[in-house]
Amino acid sequence: MKIAICQTNPVIGDFERNVSLVKQAALKAKSEGCLLAIFPEMCISGYPPKDLLEKPAFINENLAQLARLSHEIQGISLLCGYVDRNTGKGKPLINGAALILNGSIEAKGGKKLLPSYDVYDETRYFEVSKESLTFELGQKKWGVTICEDIWNAQDLMGKYPYTIDPVPEVAASGIDILVNISASPYNLGKEYMRLNILKDIATKYKISTVYCNQVGGNDDLLFDGSSMVVDPSGKLIHFAAQFEPDILIWDTDEDYQEIMSPWLTTEETLLKGLSMGTRDYASKCGFKKTLVGLSGGIDSALVAFIASKALGPENVMGVSMPSPYTSDISREDARRLSLNLGIRFEEIPISSLFQEYKNALSSLFKGLKEDETEENIQARIRGNLLMALSNKFKALLLSTGNKSELAVGYCTLYGDLSGGLAVISDIPKTLCYRLANYVNREEEVIPNRIISRPPSAELRPGQTDQDTLPPYEILDDILIAAVERNLGLDEIVKMGHDPVVVEDVLRQLAFNEYKRRQAPPGLRITGRAFGQGWRFPIARGRKIY
Repeated sequence: MKIAICQTNPVIGDFERNVSLVKQAALKAKSEGCLLAIFPEMCISGYPPKDLLEKPAFINENLAQLARLSHEIQGISLLCGYVDRNTGKGKPLINGAALILNGSIEAKGGKKLLPSYDVYDETRYFEVSKESLTFELGQKKWGVTICEDIWNAQDLMGKYPYTIDPVPEVAASGIDILVNISASPYNLGKEYMRLNILKDIATKYKISTVYCNQVGGNDDLLFDGSSMVVDPSGKLIHFAAQFEPDILIWDTDEDYQEIMSPWLTTEETLLKGLSMGTRDYASKCGFKKTLVGLSGGIDSALVAFIASKALGPENVMGVSMPSPYTSDISREDARRLSLNLGIRFEEIPISSLFQEYKNALSSLFKGLKEDETEENIQARIRGNLLMALSNKFKALLLSTGNKSELAVGYCTLYGDLSGGLAVISDIPKTLCYRLANYVNREEEVIPNRIISRPPSAELRPGQTDQDTLPPYEILDDILIAAVERNLGLDEIVKMGHDPVVVEDVLRQLAFNEYKRRQAPPGLRITGRAFGQGWRFPIARGRKIY
């Protein structure tokens, strides 16, 4: 019996497109002789639809498109995720799964574990389903779980906030194959966690496990696909592409060799994921072109590289905006980078504009020394110019700040925070260097001088980042502990860091929340990114935790 596992890239709320993707994959699966095609969680609507779920018309369209799909596809069964209405007590909706068979919806079930942590908010919309979907097809019994339903594996994951575990409940019904349809966003290391969970289920219950995941970028979330099949002995026998649509064909009656190492390297994974996220964010928001301010530094160079891979170099413009403090080296490197990437390059000097600002403010600033105010004026001039170019050329402006800078507020509101998408806002500075070196592994794409020079905002004479920040190796270690591991001051000091440095970093982290709240959405790649999964108050007491 041949099965197709189809990871599709939906656009949230574009039902016509999403159903078309399902139909295309189903027809391909049918041509390959498959009896069943499996699709991700909420493949009809796209995930996560957020408060669109509160629009009755959205739910109606989702159900109408599922019915349409059931009528139009013949000769192959489909297993699809969608949004169902709850006919019982509680929240009005169910995160559902439907089996389409012989031109009709033959059976339905739903999701039992509803995550409400980090980026997830499913208890806001959904009621816990009373039943998981089970069915018989091809002389085998199938059990269907939806995403979080398999994540209550306490022996692997520790304590999870659920009192039920759908997997043993479904397994007890005598299934041969367990399917998990998912819209599981990516973060570093998550692919290994998923595989370990599937292996644990397969070996514990002596069943094959099938994982079908959404792919694509939706706002700040990156969905990596990475669908897979694990046999009853715990061997990984099928693995789909990462960060691109794919269809796996699995014959349940065949023996397969174990796949030992399917993963891309960390650097390949991140660059591919960030490129996909940039491309999808631009295209799903209606942009064909992107714009990057080029400082001659590593962050803007990395963003320009990612943009050129995402949309093609012909659709990227790099803009250098030298001020009185911009070195000739930075101007040369920005131009050279653009030449290496094959992107359009423009230079707009801002010295005269900067002087006009200072002239306009001179009577009010009389007798006061120049400080960060004048530094920020330069950044804001650049932000305004870039937004003007974005408006005129209908190009998505990509902001270039990294996670380390965003964490401690080493960025300027309405300046370098301007833009529609923050591509590397979840990439710590040390990881930016690692990615840049990987880009240059075969040839010099990013000028080596950009990587080797001390980083500087070049907003005053002789400035370097380390004038006001600890070395990035120290800063990133502290920030990873505080942001991703939720450690406090005393715990981080015990890691070997200077108490004065730790307290200063944590203070900056706490009291720059107002900047992060006004920053563009950023692509999420770690287990804790600034954005919808990061919920801290702006106005708060002064104590550091």
